[in-house]
Amino acid sequence: MLFDEIEKASDALWQLLLGILDKATLTLGDNRRVDLSQCIIIMTSNLGAGEMCTLVEGGMGFAQRAKLVDNSLDEKIDRTAVDAARRKFTPEFMNRIDKVVVFKTLRPEHLQQILEIELGMVQQRILMVSGASQFVFNCTSKVKSFLLGEGTDPKYGARHLKRAIERHLVFPLANLVATGQVKLGDFIRVDLNGDGRLMFVKEAEGAMVPVLLERYGAAAAAPPLAARAARGVANRREFGATLPPEVK
Repeated sequence: MLFDEIEKASDALWQLLLGILDKATLTLGDNRRVDLSQCIIIMTSNLGAGEMCTLVEGGMGFAQRAKLVDNSLDEKIDRTAVDAARRKFTPEFMNRIDKVVVFKTLRPEHLQQILEIELGMVQQRILMVSGASQFVFNCTSKVKSFLLGEGTDPKYGARHLKRAIERHLVFPLANLVATGQVKLGDFIRVDLNGDGRLMFVKEAEGAMVPVLLERYGAAAAAPPLAARAARGVANRREFGATLPPEVK
């Protein structure tokens, strides 16, 4: 049973939870009892979020921003969250909670893993699309660092990473497909130019056609497309895709 953002609930619910957490039973209005002894109750909360952000970003005056995310910062965040919960809830309510779990700050290696998962999901979307639009792309380390810089920060973690990938990677790739610059089986390398902008380089034309046909069948397997298989690009060329205007 999940109670999301429990701090916003009515005091009546907290009183009700006292009996549930104590005796694992819930008495209904018609005097029937519900057995909750086999139920796991999870309660989430954002208590202390503002104070945690102050710890990470630094506050007013001479407070310094945390330069390194380490165990000491996690311990401070843990104490801040628990203290905020104790100020909000009564002692008898806190004493009935078996375990308090505070999410730790994401480390750079965690953000890198999240990025790899998100890029893998984008590639999966491309491979599962219907028609002759399946292709393979690869992002260089510079592009991955760029996406992490655009989509992550100490305050919000990786919340905006998916949005950054959509804006800087997915939309331009979709534009390239719509304009016929990228076709079935092409291999695209995504790199960063000297101006800090993403560039898309076609490394091979139709190189992945045999693999795609073997995995997804003969859909869009027209003879001209099959003939393009495993043909490299003699003169690699860079092409771009104009981003859609930003909606404000």
